[in-house]
Amino acid sequence: MSLIGTLIGWVLTLFILVLVVRMVLDWTRLVSTGPAWLGQARQLSHRATEPVIAPVRRVLRPVRTGGVSIDLAFTAVFVAALIVRTIAFAL
Repeated sequence: MSLIGTLIGWVLTLFILVLVVRMVLDWTRLVSTGPAWLGQARQLSHRATEPVIAPVRRVLRPVRTGGVSIDLAFTAVFVAALIVRTIAFAL
């Protein structure tokens, strides 16, 4: 393993964890409003991930199924980060 590949792999691992936190916090927002720190954590996770997701969202629009909207951009970024992370750790 190269040092650069390992470093990129760990950065992507951290990014994937922030994506998972964003997903869970978005789901909890649907259930209830929760305490104030929950909203702040949600804003922080959105600020960290939105610069990557927003350009993809312009190409992959959310799909509406009834009253639910599925964000394909989030899913695409999540899968791409997993693939690139695997490749980076293999370098």
